[in-house]
Amino acid sequence: MKLLSFAKTLALLSVTAAPLYASAAATEWSIDKSHSSATFSIRHMMVSNVRGEFGNLTGTLSIDDADITKSSVTAEVDASTINTRDGKRDEHLKSPDFFDVGKFPKLTFKSTKVEKAGTGLKITGDLTIHGMTKPVVLTAEAPTPTVKDPWGNVKRGFSATAKLSRKDFGLIWNKTLDGGGLVLSDEVTISIDIEANQAKPAAPAVPAKK
Repeated sequence: MKLLSFAKTLALLSVTAAPLYASAAATEWSIDKSHSSATFSIRHMMVSNVRGEFGNLTGTLSIDDADITKSSVTAEVDASTINTRDGKRDEHLKSPDFFDVGKFPKLTFKSTKVEKAGTGLKITGDLTIHGMTKPVVLTAEAPTPTVKDPWGNVKRGFSATAKLSRKDFGLIWNKTLDGGGLVLSDEVTISIDIEANQAKPAAPAVPAKK
């Protein structure tokens, strides 16, 4: 009887400890903006693709390798850093016709769900552009294995893409071409490449001297 009772106690402890173990498996990471990018492309004049990027990509990741679906990511970019390699076009994109960066200085993303998709992931989250928040789904690669750089920082990375409608975010400026069609397509392709640094454990508190 005592042996049976001991076995039941062990089983109960294992069930109780399982969620705690899964939570402990998560590691925290910060986006290394010097080695990360947020880029986009849009069809122009129905004949070519114009590409651009935003600078100053920052954010955090929580990666649970024991159960990747418990991972999460938050990120933001400075809208005023938009760069399409043409100064006049960039100024127009910063204006109220498009991003209106004086009024809406940030673009943000916050994941709400992570799912496995073959060898990669589907990351659903809330994307805020131009003051409007809409759900989007990123098609992502699984996070890379960890590496250590020459300065002792632990790193890993991942890439993700998505297609979205700019009209969903109130970016409706356009012009009609003489032969029909529009200057800009509605669909925009975005690509995110992230290199992240693992958060270093906090230094132990030093006891106050008596």
